Amino acid sequence: MVATPTSGKIISYPNKTIDRAELALRCAPFHLALFAKMRWESVSVPKLAGDLGVQSGYTRYPLSELTVESATNWLIKVGMLRREVDGQGLTDSFRLTPLGLKLVEKWEAAGGILAPVGIIDRVRNWIARWLRLPF
Repeated sequence: MVATPTSGKIISYPNKTIDRAELALRCAPFHLALFAKMRWESVSVPKLAGDLGVQSGYTRYPLSELTVESATNWLIKVGMLRREVDGQGLTDSFRLTPLGLKLVEKWEAAGGILAPVGIIDRVRNWIARWLRLPF
């Protein structure tokens, strides 16, 4: 279990939740710089899509808006991100959750390097994401 202080509260996460979120983040088409930025401000889909995402150092390669939406929705489901809300409802922007913040801080403390993703990790992430089966 990992505890995260947020507004004076302690949030505990089961190790299975942390492992799934870490795997999803490592398999995502985004760089750690994006998540570090999300710690301080929300980032919108247009800033992640196409060449702008690559130029900003947020994505590994140009992504379509549909691909960005799909990848960020998966990171929402595993607890890494939340969709930003404004006075009129949901927006196209995302921020870190307390779990996401904890994992980004962990990786930054380790030198900002995410563990490489092997084929077995990608298959496990695919099973969890598309078949909704626990690993």
